[in-house]
Amino acid sequence: MFSVEIKSERDEDVCLLINVQNHSYNYICDCGEAKALSAKECRNTKAIFLSHTHIDHFINFDKLLRHQIGTEKKVTICGPAGITDQIQHRIKSYCWNLIEAGAVTYEIREIKDTSTYSITNLNPPLWEKEEVAVCEQESIFTEKDFSVEFEILDHKTSSIAYLFRAEDKLKINLKDGFKGGKWISELKNAYILNDENKVIQIEEKEYLAKDLFPMVSIIQGKRLGVIMDHAASHDNHIKIKNKFTHCDDVYIECFYKNEDKELAVKNYHSYAAMSGSIMKECNVKNAIPVHYSRKYDATELDELITQFDKAYKL
Repeated sequence: MFSVEIKSERDEDVCLLINVQNHSYNYICDCGEAKALSAKECRNTKAIFLSHTHIDHFINFDKLLRHQIGTEKKVTICGPAGITDQIQHRIKSYCWNLIEAGAVTYEIREIKDTSTYSITNLNPPLWEKEEVAVCEQESIFTEKDFSVEFEILDHKTSSIAYLFRAEDKLKINLKDGFKGGKWISELKNAYILNDENKVIQIEEKEYLAKDLFPMVSIIQGKRLGVIMDHAASHDNHIKIKNKFTHCDDVYIECFYKNEDKELAVKNYHSYAAMSGSIMKECNVKNAIPVHYSRKYDATELDELITQFDKAYKL
């Protein structure tokens, strides 16, 4: 369902590109420096999910802006409190006297608290705020076949972790004597609505939906987590476990080696063993460490990843 490419090298700032099966657009998590992110991928981006706007997560926004101007698309940007002003100020720092209206629209979804976000549009050439709505719901973004939920973590500023959740699918396991047909979609709808007494006709015979429900099974949709900078604190770990337990894949920050735990505490980051341990506690099927301090050389990064793997897998 979800296919993730890490567009940043180990010594670059973090940027993830997410493709969704049968979707023509891609999605980006964080805008750190990433030389591998192509102009085509920038133009093809439908939504950007920012954890926070420290420079190593936001520096490459200009590259996206540069390649999206002229596409005449609406691009959604999700991020923490203050993101609307920051995006507006970033864009308005350039001169736009030659741009046409409609060259691109940015729809900013600014997370206010655990269940509330505002929607504001920014349009050229003036890029003034057009306030659209304030929403109260768990999902900040919904697209065909999947939605995106969020959690606010502490990084001495709000740092947003995102959960991409594919829709559950219903499967009909045909019993002997039953053949496919229009009735299958009717049975699925009845199951979703819990309409046990709906009459479903199969060939020349009528059945109550509840008598056919044993043929229905639920296939849980894939779940992908992106957890960037966060303090390795009890409160953050409770939130991570509540949102990301039993995920299929999680990309999690692993900024420091175990030996530098004091730096992690000082700078409100996680470190190798703690990131690995919380992923193990969450029973994540496939946890991938990303986003490392630039203070480490290649050998030290190998050691950091080994520390993560030891805590996660053993």
